[in-house]
Amino acid sequence: QVQLVESGGGSVQAGESLRLSCTIPENTYSRICVGWFRQAPGKEREGVARIWTQSGSTYYLDSVKGRFTISLDNASNTVVLQMNSLKPEDSGQYYCAADRATVTCMYSGMVPQYFDYWGQGTQVTVSS
Repeated sequence: QVQLVESGGGSVQAGESLRLSCTIPENTYSRICVGWFRQAPGKEREGVARIWTQSGSTYYLDSVKGRFTISLDNASNTVVLQMNSLKPEDSGQYYCAADRATVTCMYSGMVPQYFDYWGQGTQVTVSS
């Protein structure tokens, strides 16, 4: 099992920023697919962004392109999701997820069932 440690959730007003972090075990960090999903009450879980740590290749949900950036902090084995210009519709429980299979980071979308490891989630609330 890969234990994921999430941090950075909180409550902000529309237009403000939050920075989420997901720390990956050192022995798996170099080659792993790491994604962020979010889920609002009564709605399906949706993939927000992902990154393949070996190459830095990324994927973004269309609605967050230009506002969110997923990146690597190699010194701390951490995947960072910088969320700028937040909107109320960005609100939800955000989950870090990871999978060691290359194919998980190759699909045209993010497939939740292909991510084997999940963090416990962190709440993001954006007020209008």
